[in-house]
Amino acid sequence: MNIGILGGGAMANVLAAMMEERREKGGQGSFSLAGMIDPLQGETLAKLPSAEVDVVVDFSNPANLGMLADYCREHSCPAVIATTGYDADRIKQIEALATRVPIVFSANYSLGINIMKRVLAEITPILEDTFDMEIIEKHHNKKLDSPSGTALMLLKAMDGADTYDHVFGRDGNRKRGREIGIHAVRGGTIAGEHAVLYAGEDELLEIKHTAGSKKIFAAGALKAAAFVCEADREPGLYTMDHVLFA
Repeated sequence: MNIGILGGGAMANVLAAMMEERREKGGQGSFSLAGMIDPLQGETLAKLPSAEVDVVVDFSNPANLGMLADYCREHSCPAVIATTGYDADRIKQIEALATRVPIVFSANYSLGINIMKRVLAEITPILEDTFDMEIIEKHHNKKLDSPSGTALMLLKAMDGADTYDHVFGRDGNRKRGREIGIHAVRGGTIAGEHAVLYAGEDELLEIKHTAGSKKIFAAGALKAAAFVCEADREPGLYTMDHVLFA
């Protein structure tokens, strides 16, 4: 499978290195790098030889969505979108693109986080009446968006019906209501840590995921790339739930 990478930052380089490592090992599931496009260096996806690209994996910036959408539409090319920080208008653009080509779009490609999300959806209805709930996320000091897309993904798993107030970075004097608090920490080289606290009377349940390195996100993105490139994959907007549990 030939993969074009959109992005030239840390995650793009980790993904390229993992692909090279798997290619050297050979066997089924090996990947080849069709090219790496770094928009910060003025490069565009037009540089990629379309005949040699099976899927584009995007680890870049929301500003590059237009370039990605144009390339995928023109060449009927699937995509794995691993960039976070999209606003509502750009999410609509992704949804529109998914009517033309298959897209996997997730805020986090870690297998552990996606298992965690599923667990939260199962236990929140059991605990919500007697437990207070808080989300705390920590990332490195170069991460721009806050709270993280992953924290928002976990929040949606806990409150899919949007029945809670969402309190971001609690401040001031107020009584706690029917709410879920979401808190962001930025510092150092933290690869990513997400914890959900269920605080009840005389007991505390904490469900936590810690990323030891960026390799876990690259591994999940490659799983998503293999999924989206399956021969019978129809256009549509897919998540890691589809990749792991469908």
